[in-house]
Amino acid sequence: MLPRQMVTVLAPAKLNLSLDVVGLLPGGYHALDMVMQAITLYERVTIRRSEGLSLRMPGSRVPANDKNTAIKAALAFFHYTGLLAGAEMVIEKRVPVRAGMAGGSADAAAVLVGLNALYGANLSMSELCALGAGIGADVPFALMGGSCRVQGLGDLLKPLPPCPDCWFTVVMPDYGISTPEAFAAYDRVGSTVHPDCAAQEAAIRAGDLAALAAAAGNALEECSGAKATPAIRQELLAHGALCALMTGSGAAVLGLFREEDKARQAAQALQSRWPQVYLARPDRGGARLVFPSGPKSGSFLV
Repeated sequence: MLPRQMVTVLAPAKLNLSLDVVGLLPGGYHALDMVMQAITLYERVTIRRSEGLSLRMPGSRVPANDKNTAIKAALAFFHYTGLLAGAEMVIEKRVPVRAGMAGGSADAAAVLVGLNALYGANLSMSELCALGAGIGADVPFALMGGSCRVQGLGDLLKPLPPCPDCWFTVVMPDYGISTPEAFAAYDRVGSTVHPDCAAQEAAIRAGDLAALAAAAGNALEECSGAKATPAIRQELLAHGALCALMTGSGAAVLGLFREEDKARQAAQALQSRWPQVYLARPDRGGARLVFPSGPKSGSFLV
């Protein structure tokens, strides 16, 4: 059999159904407790064999330089495996930037999965997650996907059963949030919001969407500086969301809906004020290869 010459990988964005800051770790890093959910909004990464290493992101303003997570992932892969090879990478960006939805981490996860398949390295999920953790805190989850309780720096993952059937309306304002700045603000002012992540895990295990929504919350929301969050949350709730909260360090805000029609109506209503609105469902996987008969990369952009 001839070796693969090209692979295509889909990597889902993530949402935080809950996020709490529970302490400090050595080095000044924040200890987190979160419930993360992969959704049907994907980065699409195509990788071809090459003697050098290159990255293109058509239509994206994200710099394609050595600080990009995709380049970091490729360098980490080749260093770990010892392969004297390269890759030509093309990323179709679908996930908004500085949104708290782990688009950059999804890119890194896609590169690790893609190179592993392209060069037949046969690295295990544990090895890929270890490589990913050195690139970014959300990369291990981007590899695992599905529903997870995530703790520590983001490196302690507990896979959960699939999230109860639901819909997400995700609204991205016309600005992004810097993660370091959001945590620095938290250190200055703290938060009155501390979600019960254990209760949310139990709700997912029980398939109880109402209890999942009741336990939702984000300890970074009050201090993030995302000025549009309260208005977006209010509108999502007014349109029937079971809960609405900022995801990650922001600036995107999600509304959790039981019914598709309410989620779609909310998306259409909010799009008149905030053009970047996405309709998505829970995704049960992480970064994975796409085959000709596999899923498309559509993001349900409203």
